[in-house]
Amino acid sequence: MISNILKKGKDILAGLLVCIVIALIAQGIAHFVPSIGSALIAIVIGIIAGNTFLGQPVLDKGTKFSESRLLEISIVLMGLTLNLTDIMGVGFGGVGFIILQMTGTIIAACLIGKLLGFGRRFSLLMSAGNAVCGSSAIGTVAPVVGADSKEKGISITIVNVTGTVLMVLLPALAGLLYHHETLHTAGLIGGTLQSIGQVIASAKFVNDEVVELSTVFKIIRIIFLVFVALVFAKANTDDTKPFFSKKQHTNAHVKAGIPWFIIGFFLLSVVTSFGIVPQFLSHGAKLVSNQFEIIALAAIGMRVKFRDLVQEGPKAMLYGGMVGACQILLAVLLIFILF
Repeated sequence: MISNILKKGKDILAGLLVCIVIALIAQGIAHFVPSIGSALIAIVIGIIAGNTFLGQPVLDKGTKFSESRLLEISIVLMGLTLNLTDIMGVGFGGVGFIILQMTGTIIAACLIGKLLGFGRRFSLLMSAGNAVCGSSAIGTVAPVVGADSKEKGISITIVNVTGTVLMVLLPALAGLLYHHETLHTAGLIGGTLQSIGQVIASAKFVNDEVVELSTVFKIIRIIFLVFVALVFAKANTDDTKPFFSKKQHTNAHVKAGIPWFIIGFFLLSVVTSFGIVPQFLSHGAKLVSNQFEIIALAAIGMRVKFRDLVQEGPKAMLYGGMVGACQILLAVLLIFILF
């Protein structure tokens, strides 16, 4: 068992160290150009390095660990900096916004998929990935709808590429529409972007207040993954049959639960709400969380591969672009109505 742990640690180490170095370089450069910020610099360096001299497969496990595990730990630590009052800052309007935004995104993805000639299984994967939480949501619903590995792989690629583009676009759009007012900006970013890493990266382009509230919006979406999986389990994936018509028995079981880091975030937030967390611990948690975020953003950049964009073809990328555009338009409309 110890040997397996050491082997896994060795496999992760190279990619992790690369991401740490990129994060440190990005923060060093950001001291001279603070208007750009270390988040964007880390992502850009990661993309360049990952597509040129640091594109070796040996780094993949380490970059994946940095993107996922470090980001999850960062979210848990964020619970020590937010109390329940901060979390409830989204209000009932914020929860309603998320429900309507997710529902609209699922409907749009299904309709666009049908319009472009994609199968229902693939459209459901695209719906989940865009509406909820990117790759994690796709991985959850894939066995539920009976999707094969090719459909799963292509949908993950398209959703991640779409999210990467929106990650840079949304802060600029929020500046034009809302002058980076916290609630509206956080709603647009946290209610639209595909993965939680992209949410944090995009919000980092604005400020830490937007990061915190955007994360809350995103966490609400992740919690609703359970309900999305249950609904999709009732869907008939035969393109010739009505969506909710009776389907043949399937051996796939719905396995969707609230991720551990969401539970950890809420537990620490509850503790923080009682006022028993020392100030130095809260500051320390924020510092460590921030460093983990920058390392994870470097990993996100490293894992964006230009070759994947070429392989998927223009039709698939058009699908992602159209869904992303619908998400933005719907979010702007709902923010205007509800906020």
